[in-house]
Amino acid sequence: MRADGLGPRRGPEFRPPAPQAGSAVPPTRPGLPNGPVRPTPVRPADKPADKPARWPRLLAAGVLIAGISAGSGALAGWYADPSAGVAAVPPAPQPRPAIPGDLVAVADQVREGVVSVRAGRATGTGFVIDDQWHILTNHHIIEAGTGAVSVTGPDGRALPADVVGTDPGNDLAVLRIQPSPALHALTLGDSAGVRVGEQVLAVGSPLGLAGTVTSGIVSAVDREVRIGGGRQAALQTDASINPGNSGGPLVNASGAVIGVNTAIATYEGGSIGIGFAIPIDRASQVAARIIANG
Repeated sequence: MRADGLGPRRGPEFRPPAPQAGSAVPPTRPGLPNGPVRPTPVRPADKPADKPARWPRLLAAGVLIAGISAGSGALAGWYADPSAGVAAVPPAPQPRPAIPGDLVAVADQVREGVVSVRAGRATGTGFVIDDQWHILTNHHIIEAGTGAVSVTGPDGRALPADVVGTDPGNDLAVLRIQPSPALHALTLGDSAGVRVGEQVLAVGSPLGLAGTVTSGIVSAVDREVRIGGGRQAALQTDASINPGNSGGPLVNASGAVIGVNTAIATYEGGSIGIGFAIPIDRASQVAARIIANG
């Protein structure tokens, strides 16, 4: 275990395809690795990946996609498999949304619905999704933990959390806490209407720094990403997300959640401006199914 608590560096390698005969070899970029690059895993790994993963259509040579819970780990991955006919989680009554473009007001509003999640040594982020105090987060945070699960709200108070259920295939989990006056449910938006270039904020606890807000834009929609064992469409953003952001909300300029931050493309385990979020339309369907079966 590393002194910084992020765990051992392990994970699958990305090896760029060998150049064809007669083709020019691209020059080496100063400061970047020339050979296979390993991501900084960000949650405790039970097993190493079975075989190398390749994403030649998505990533430049040497770049890997890694899950982003802090505490170390293997890659988070999923296949999309929402059940037809399952309704999304109905949002709770919300405070009046901030005016689009007023990112200071949006940040203040959203932070009041975001919590830091701890499961044993693994840490990440979650957010309240309804008036029943359900919290949506990533499955790989809960899977990585070996102890009790708790959340810490913006008031700094730690609260025990029950695991309602998880969906490993979609890398999502739902927790439930007792009512807390320091928290309110966030508005769930419509990820189907998201457009490239929209302003977004990512809110979470990167490296344990609770309540951190970073800004960027939507870089791509319906980006097919291979993470762990499967591929599915994800939102891509250049908002800085790092280990500990996993499970946190990606919100638009009105403060509505459009995605669940889950993975990053990285050279050395940190943000290089390519992050991926599970679209909230799919995530809310999965959450509704977990709650109904919980």
